[in-house]
Amino acid sequence: MTNVSIVIILALFIGVIFWFYQLQKKHVKFSTRVFTGLGVGLVFGALMQIIFGATSDTTIGAVNWMNIVGNGYIALLQMLIMPLVFVSIVGAFTKLEVSNKLGKISFTVLATLLITTAISAFIGILSVFVFHLDGATFVKGAAETAKIAALGERQAAVADLTIPEQIVSFIPTNIFADLSGSRSTSTIAVVIFSAFVGVAYLGVKKKDEKTADFFAKIINSLYKIVMRIVTLVLRLTPYGIFALILKVAATSDVKAIINLGKFVVASLSALIVVFLLHLLILSANKVSPVKYVKKAWTVLSFAFTARSSAAALPLNIETQTKALGVDEATANFAASFGLSIGQNGCAGVYPAMLAAIVAPTVGIDVFSPLYILTIIAVVTISSFGVAGVGGGATFASLIVLGTLNLPIAIVGLVISVEPLIDMARTAINVSDSMVAGVVTSRRIGEFDTKILNDDSTVIESNY
Repeated sequence: MTNVSIVIILALFIGVIFWFYQLQKKHVKFSTRVFTGLGVGLVFGALMQIIFGATSDTTIGAVNWMNIVGNGYIALLQMLIMPLVFVSIVGAFTKLEVSNKLGKISFTVLATLLITTAISAFIGILSVFVFHLDGATFVKGAAETAKIAALGERQAAVADLTIPEQIVSFIPTNIFADLSGSRSTSTIAVVIFSAFVGVAYLGVKKKDEKTADFFAKIINSLYKIVMRIVTLVLRLTPYGIFALILKVAATSDVKAIINLGKFVVASLSALIVVFLLHLLILSANKVSPVKYVKKAWTVLSFAFTARSSAAALPLNIETQTKALGVDEATANFAASFGLSIGQNGCAGVYPAMLAAIVAPTVGIDVFSPLYILTIIAVVTISSFGVAGVGGGATFASLIVLGTLNLPIAIVGLVISVEPLIDMARTAINVSDSMVAGVVTSRRIGEFDTKILNDDSTVIESNY
């Protein structure tokens, strides 16, 4: 009977996949298809859990097969990260019309990312106080116990490193290994290597313009090829989102979610406040918050559903340049740096909240101004090297909790509600990089207000 049920579920699953294909053929808007996938996945998964149960052989067996679509989509997104980062950053250098602006661009982008991360960490700590989560304990189930054990092994990779040693570990010693994503800090290592290649290009351009132009053409060709691959992969987003959300809805522990409900509300509230901070910064830079939300909606909604800042990189750059008026070089820098540095959601709010929640359980006065400043400082420094893919927030939390000598078990205890929070965190990460682009482009005098004020320049993906 179990096998028959699995076959029926898979037949329905394939039917929905085919329906999404028909929507694509009818040129239904990409964002509409993505949110439809999100909604249908939630309903499909919830019905599976109600009928068969979250841990039944039928549910587990069916989900294992459906994981081919969901996990396959994630694998393809991960495949794109390193090529995207490399061509985007090196391409940014080839687009620099005046090389003396490089320092201003880099400094302003990094400063914006890090300062907003520090403020985000403070907002995360405040949310813990407001919702009285300091010292809170959560129920530990079988899934959480297994996750805590796995995290213990993962933390061993960073536990013996001081913060200075962690910073040194960002420097690539074997760029080919980092291009394969072999380390947790491979993304920032590729960022650093790409920056060196870009600086070398600028040096060659001064002495041998012909060679530099030839290199720029190669990078431009690579950029177009990579972006074409991105287009092919992102067309699969509605299918991938449908399968991933279905799994979450079908296998999630409802009791654990209810138990962690206050934590979810506190997390989402903190992220909303951070987004309001972004709008405030944009207002200070003469960008209407309403106009920003309207123009950034496509990329933010995509980041929300895909849960990957890296996957949103092409749309991020396109939104900055074609809808917000940011110059190309700055947009590439801001979007690429934002993948591994100063992510407000994953590397700011989240680890700061966990640190503030768990600190009182080991006798630390989390209300001490000095300790609050310590958390903010550690979170900000540790925000370097957090990859813009699933698991980045976990890595950031392990570093922060380990540096502060706090127990890491809480990271595993909240694993049940990770997907619910991660969608909003990812959208905030992408928003932060776009804010950095706007601020920087304004500062170097390259911001195009005509594009910003043109209501027709709203990006709608053709995926």
